[in-house]
Amino acid sequence: MKTVTDLRAIAASGGGMILDADRFTTTDLRAIAASTNSGGGQLFLKGLGGKTTADLRAIAASGGGKVVFDVTIQLA
Repeated sequence: MKTVTDLRAIAASGGGMILDADRFTTTDLRAIAASTNSGGGQLFLKGLGGKTTADLRAIAASGGGKVVFDVTIQLA
């Protein structure tokens, strides 16, 4: 697994990525999202069960429109 520093560097270089949000703190995700601003890549987050709406809003605001959340509901 890459470190948050590695992921920030990749995002700042223009790399887009898909991450499991439950594996990172909101602070880490905000930092990664902010790094997309200089590089132009997108951040796609899945596994949002452990994040509050306030967390997601903070992450989205840090990403400047470059964050996508997978809020797909699985039906039985």
